[in-house]
Amino acid sequence: MTIGWPATWWSVRVELLGGGKAGAVWPRPGRVFAVSIRHSFCAFAEAIDQAFARWDRSHLREFRLPDDRSVTEFRHHDDIDDLDPVGDLDADAWALGAVLKIGDEFGYTFDAGDGWRHHCSIESEIEDPFAGLGAVPPRPLPIWGWGSIPDPYGLLFDGDDGHAPIPAPPHEPWPCADPPEPSIVVESVPGRYTRTLRCSPA
Repeated sequence: MTIGWPATWWSVRVELLGGGKAGAVWPRPGRVFAVSIRHSFCAFAEAIDQAFARWDRSHLREFRLPDDRSVTEFRHHDDIDDLDPVGDLDADAWALGAVLKIGDEFGYTFDAGDGWRHHCSIESEIEDPFAGLGAVPPRPLPIWGWGSIPDPYGLLFDGDDGHAPIPAPPHEPWPCADPPEPSIVVESVPGRYTRTLRCSPA
């Protein structure tokens, strides 16, 4: 469902709760997006997946609205009869501003099998996107972010098959004097949790 002008812009916060082999993620990595009320849910899903470093996007995506209705891509469903034409909304046809408002919280799930779950919240209105962003973006745009993004399949290096040892780092000198000591450690129990820790200097 499209909506007319003027095009209001929102600041939308999206935090990754977890999924796949990462399990629950803490602290939660997040991104803040500039989103027009005229952008479709499909366009917003694509922006989220890009900002959260997903390189295999051949999976079903679903938003869950505050009233528990589902917004999904009808064209990707094998059996259209499984969808509720009254309760379910087509992500290609519906714009965010048609069903959401500032202050609303809603969910987004990428890949129904691995269940990469996100918490989304509409925080505020962006009064002048041109002044704040330097241009009016054609699609939802990440404008802030934090945290380490887990690989969707838990891969640590190119060629990782789950059994091969982690290769040794290259023996190249650090490109500047006084190389820093590693300060971030990631603990992971596959399927349960991934936790990032900040180490204190020795």
